[in-house]
Amino acid sequence: MRFRRGTRDDVPALVALINSVYRGDTSRLGWTTEADLLDGQRTDADEIEGLMAAADSLFLVSEDADGILGALHLARDGELAWLGMFSIRPGRQGQGLGKIFLDAAEAEVRQRWRSRGLRMSVISLRDELIAYYERRGFRRTGEMLPFPTDPRFGIPKVEQLEFAVLEKPL
Repeated sequence: MRFRRGTRDDVPALVALINSVYRGDTSRLGWTTEADLLDGQRTDADEIEGLMAAADSLFLVSEDADGILGALHLARDGELAWLGMFSIRPGRQGQGLGKIFLDAAEAEVRQRWRSRGLRMSVISLRDELIAYYERRGFRRTGEMLPFPTDPRFGIPKVEQLEFAVLEKPL
């Protein structure tokens, strides 16, 4: 697989991919769906454009013949880097692509920012997803972050949504 930095031309495709992975019926084709926990969108063009414009922030993208196959967001935070919006096209999940993307993300932040670790936040109710990341070397830090109340990031279907922070040393 080849990876590249996402550009403003990718924004519509990134929005469509990320929303299809996390929300709505399309997301149920993969195993990373949040459709039972949240309604609404996961992201929008304004958020993606803002992240692209921010300093020390980028989207890592890979494509196949059908367009963007997967993407993730990386942002430098001191000696660490945050990983978020990790998205593999729902029909292509479960084929080992996630490991390849995570390896590429680790290489990118080590080379670009000399990061000593990766951090991410995962909805704490997502035990299967947290277990996936733990098998790849991430560990819970014990830190919890509140879920945003802005409906722009989703409309909760369940109570007590919050994020567990995970970290992996590099």
